[in-house]
Amino acid sequence: MKCKESNKSCHPTGWPAGRPMKVKDAKKITGSMTRTSKMPGLSYSLPAWECKTGAKLVKIPGSVCSGCYAMKGNYTRYPAIKAAQYVRLEALKDKRWIAAMVAQVMRQKFFRWHDAGDIQSPEHLQKIFRVCELTPEVKHWMPTREAQFLKNIDPETVPKNLIIRMSSHMVDQGPVTFWPWTSTVTSEAAGASCPAPTQGGKCGDCRSCWNRSTPNVSYGKH
Repeated sequence: MKCKESNKSCHPTGWPAGRPMKVKDAKKITGSMTRTSKMPGLSYSLPAWECKTGAKLVKIPGSVCSGCYAMKGNYTRYPAIKAAQYVRLEALKDKRWIAAMVAQVMRQKFFRWHDAGDIQSPEHLQKIFRVCELTPEVKHWMPTREAQFLKNIDPETVPKNLIIRMSSHMVDQGPVTFWPWTSTVTSEAAGASCPAPTQGGKCGDCRSCWNRSTPNVSYGKH
């Protein structure tokens, strides 16, 4: 196939083969990544208003999305944050998206997909898989509530450097059984396995969320 940037043949990522994309060019395509003080690396957010499942759960009392943190606070206080999320959402249509994401995450040790927002479609999920395959030195973690996009996926086909944690929908609900890596939310913070609340709200040296040998991570309701 032909590239927008030249008449040369393109890599399947939509960028000329053998020509690395610069981070400054990548940001023009996907927008920039997010950096939270809690986590050990970059993360990536989409608008929570566009979650397929979360947008429904937010209206249900007792759900993990009720009172969603990504629909309030700085996400709404600063219009530029929400606007940037919608830029990233629109960027999913760009054929160069995979190459642009690779350019931005390839030097990270740990990366989190969707500190806000979620998987948009099966095609979106496959693009994420390709980014992970092209960044084998990076450990990727992606929480999701979009069971509809996982039920036809064989966990063995998920890139080995990516862990997808299927999140239960309700507070105090047990882990789902159809997927090997999960997360849950408990109303009793003392019963949660995530240590962040006792570490100043930071991961510290904990990497359980990225660790496939940890089948379930539980978080205290906040």
